Amino acid sequence: MMKTSTFKAAVIALGLGIATLTTTPASASSDHERARQALQSGEILPLDKILATVAVKQPGQILEVELDDERAKDGRIWVYEIKGVTSDGKLFKMKVDARTGDVLESRSKSRDRQAPAAK
Repeated sequence: MMKTSTFKAAVIALGLGIATLTTTPASASSDHERARQALQSGEILPLDKILATVAVKQPGQILEVELDDERAKDGRIWVYEIKGVTSDGKLFKMKVDARTGDVLESRSKSRDRQAPAAK
């Protein structure tokens, strides 16, 4: 079983791959610093490279990106969790290995929710 420490990332400019990390105020600075250090040390790929991979495998509009520090029984890995919507309205969620860019998991579902009938 994996334990997850989540760093929310709101994508500001997808073309540039710029993201802001938002967490609780007390840990925001340290979370941001850990993610920045992981990027600078080459432990994770830049968000723009990850989003380019996602665009090829699952075209659509990105709604949310999270950078997770996941602990598994064989060690700790960074994972980008990406949520989006395709042009035909299907929601998708991908987990991408932040170090390699490999897609670890991909799910999609239709947004076929109907509005309640008017009375």
